[in-house]
Amino acid sequence: MKELAGRLAALDPDAGAALHVIAYFDRLVEGRAGLEALVRGAAVLSGCTARLVDEERGVRIRVGADGVRLAGGAPPEPGWMSAPLEPGGAPAVWLELAGTPSGVHAMVLERSTASARVVLDRTRGRAPGRRPGDDPASVEVLLDASAPEHARRRAAGRLGLRETSPARAVARAGAPPVVEAVPAPGTGPSAARRTFTAGGRPAAAGGRRTGVGPAVPVLDLPVSWAAARIALRFTAEGDERDPGPRTVYADDLGGLVLLADAVGPGTEPVPDVRALERAVGAAPWAALTLHTVAFAPSLRAAAAELTLHHSTLQDRLAQAEQWLGWPVQDPYGRLRLQLALMAWRLHRSAGG
Repeated sequence: MKELAGRLAALDPDAGAALHVIAYFDRLVEGRAGLEALVRGAAVLSGCTARLVDEERGVRIRVGADGVRLAGGAPPEPGWMSAPLEPGGAPAVWLELAGTPSGVHAMVLERSTASARVVLDRTRGRAPGRRPGDDPASVEVLLDASAPEHARRRAAGRLGLRETSPARAVARAGAPPVVEAVPAPGTGPSAARRTFTAGGRPAAAGGRRTGVGPAVPVLDLPVSWAAARIALRFTAEGDERDPGPRTVYADDLGGLVLLADAVGPGTEPVPDVRALERAVGAAPWAALTLHTVAFAPSLRAAAAELTLHHSTLQDRLAQAEQWLGWPVQDPYGRLRLQLALMAWRLHRSAGG
């Protein structure tokens, strides 16, 4: 889609820009973005302040052209571009545009409104006949940082969760998010650990890569969800080509979250990551061997884990060090390898 938009832009700038807008909002919806991300996209793409107001659902979001959330502001002016969420309904999405709108502005308004409708239906609506603990829409509301506190409070009540009780969010690769009620300290091993999932599917990980957020009060679950999505980026498939943990707890990451902020699929890999990619491509054993050596307590422990003779492992490392361009058996080189492996994983993972 990005390549097609680029080609169209060379032939017809307006058509290329419109296709870029469509692709942008499609990615947000597919990535299960929240309402604030949609309004922010509308504001940045249109170059003017955008707002979404749905009084019935308790939603009021206003974002400036620079992507910064703003206060509610003055009532909408009649000349602003606007669109209703439902045919015949009251205006709900506005572009605060004083000048003459372009075709791109119209496309931004149309796509942002359609996307907001999808997200609102998914997160604010509640299908009839559901049991209190079987409410995927409420799960998404609890995890949505853009949802007002009273909406998250109601969602917690529908799920039977106390506002001050500990809970945590769980992000699973290719699956809906999960909210897990965590037994309070001192409640004993018999205390129930309840799970709720968005999408109405079982909450079990089912072998998926999983990031687990920290336990927080229920109304702070958006913070846990953000941390769980970061933790998910540090997970791996756990096989020879992608070694590493399939489940990562955000509480265990510490300062590594700073690395997640700096590295992603759209950033340029540093030379150490390029070198690691060359090594992994050069031999089928390289990824697992280097990962095991990087994180095992000693070379002998690594050889035992790999079921290799110590001398065989030494031979492999000698070859791998030639591909990498640095030694991996001293403390500094080992740390360098650990960071390269983490960055390599983050480059290939966008999150939940």
